[in-house]
Amino acid sequence: MNDNHFNILRKIHNKSYLSQRILAKELGWSLGKVNYCLNELKKKGLIKINNFKKNPKKTNYLYFLTAKGIAEKTKLTIKFMKRKMQEYDELQKDLNNKNFKIDK
Repeated sequence: MNDNHFNILRKIHNKSYLSQRILAKELGWSLGKVNYCLNELKKKGLIKINNFKKNPKKTNYLYFLTAKGIAEKTKLTIKFMKRKMQEYDELQKDLNNKNFKIDK
């Protein structure tokens, strides 16, 4: 799993009704990249994709995280937070070595 999958899992978890176009716009990705990531997540069993049954165009979909998807998103969130905390600690150390002070 990578940051792209983490970002899209986060978006889907918060707003399952977003279209691929809106997801692409919000993530700053191409529509093809969103489509590819969604299909990969579906293959891995991390999301379910359902279309609106009553929509005659059948172009609107809902994206749901599966139990496996929620577990994976949680793991990725923890990894992300650990990485950010490590970056913060490294920056703090660099600033302290250069006699800068950060107000807390």
